[in-house]
Amino acid sequence: MEADFWHKLWESNDTGWHLNDTNPLLEAFFSELQLKENSRVFIPLCGKTLDITWLLSHGYKVVGAELNEIAIKELFKSLSLEPKIEKLGELTLYHAENIDIFVGDIFELTAESLGKVEAIYDRGALVALPKEMRVAYSALLKEISKTAPQLLINFEYDQTLMDGPPFSISKAEIETHYAESYAIKLLKSFELKGGPFEEMGASENIWLLN
Repeated sequence: MEADFWHKLWESNDTGWHLNDTNPLLEAFFSELQLKENSRVFIPLCGKTLDITWLLSHGYKVVGAELNEIAIKELFKSLSLEPKIEKLGELTLYHAENIDIFVGDIFELTAESLGKVEAIYDRGALVALPKEMRVAYSALLKEISKTAPQLLINFEYDQTLMDGPPFSISKAEIETHYAESYAIKLLKSFELKGGPFEEMGASENIWLLN
């Protein structure tokens, strides 16, 4: 997807993917990562997700990457935090206690700038990218995180029935991206109810990559 596609959605507030509560899959399955308190969790393409609020409230540190600056301004406003803002090459870093968000193209992010992370929570990044970008994205994620364990959420449905995002990603594709580096375990699969997803027989799956 071109950057303009996402910028226009944020500018028009057409953000139907944004949940107005914590993702219940995060609450139910985050413990599978077996992280210690104060562990630093990376959320790629984080938007203004309220999952960040949940993680901070449970004693974790958060580092995110997001293309759109509007989303991150709204995120810090919702957190009642006044960030320090620093330009880092092509990226802009928004920082406050226990939270760092890099604004800009995620492919500009390096292992050095990201810093150490104990886990990745991919709740909307892989599914947001078209197939040709997913290969580069998954390679980048492994490189900059030094193959940190992941909690990964994906959707699966007949892609011929609907254009993404969110894109349909099969188990085989997840294995293509990650099987060389991780043991992959399906934690739960849910049939989606209501709207076009139910009509397509779509499922939402949550995976542990260790």
